[in-house]
Amino acid sequence: MLNRENIEDLLNRNGNVVGSDGEKIGSIGQLYADDDTGEPTWVTVKTGLFGTSQSFVPVEGAHTQGDDLVVPYTKEHVKDAPRVDVDGHLTPEEEDRLYTHYDRGARTYSDARDDVDLQGDADLNAGTPTAGIGRDRDLTDRDLTDRDRGTVGHDTSGPNTDDAMTRSEERLHVGTERETAGRARLRKYVTTEHVTKTVPVQREEVRLEREPVTDANRGDAMRGPDISEEEHEVTLHEERPVVEKETVPVERVRLDKDVVQDEVRVDEEVRKEHIDADGVDRDRRL
Repeated sequence: MLNRENIEDLLNRNGNVVGSDGEKIGSIGQLYADDDTGEPTWVTVKTGLFGTSQSFVPVEGAHTQGDDLVVPYTKEHVKDAPRVDVDGHLTPEEEDRLYTHYDRGARTYSDARDDVDLQGDADLNAGTPTAGIGRDRDLTDRDLTDRDRGTVGHDTSGPNTDDAMTRSEERLHVGTERETAGRARLRKYVTTEHVTKTVPVQREEVRLEREPVTDANRGDAMRGPDISEEEHEVTLHEERPVVEKETVPVERVRLDKDVVQDEVRVDEEVRKEHIDADGVDRDRRL
């Protein structure tokens, strides 16, 4: 079972909160402990852009895994949790809403508060002085506090704060983060192409020439025996194509990067509080 020391150690090591599906939800924000026992009950997870938003997650059922805290809920379940101000303390109403979101079967503080109120009424009717004094003292201290501050009325939805109501609204902050979008590589491979070229070639052919015997060539014609058998031979030549291949560099190819400026539209919902003024000269909405 996790204790305060375990979670504080994760906080010091900047640990993350991981969902039941193994997906990182966000970094651990703050630890909330039980007012009576001091044991950790809730941790906050920084889920918004730049960690500006924090969601509450029950510690029960969680376990450590290295520097991370693994909770039995998915990332979407945690991000959809009711928005509660991270002010160091949870009101009973806020804790009730969180218990409902996480389907916790544990008894909520609002139930315990109702039992205490019923028990106080029983003690008061029975004449128990302690219960009566406690109630009177609470009302008296509250009235004195209101009077000392100079407030006109008092809060009906919770404890008094001051004489003004704070109106808040969410502001959208959009930034960018750098991530890997893909990889490009050069790969060289070999293909074979069929090349056809026409090359002019020469060859020798035999041509038979006849000439009559004249006074100019009679001496050559009468040289030798009168009747004989002879053979004359002529060598013929021709050209043939000769193919040679050589490897030559033709170009150099490299990878380079260009930065292209695009515009991406971001759509998000922001909440804004409005205040209605009733019982004045004219109803006004802020």
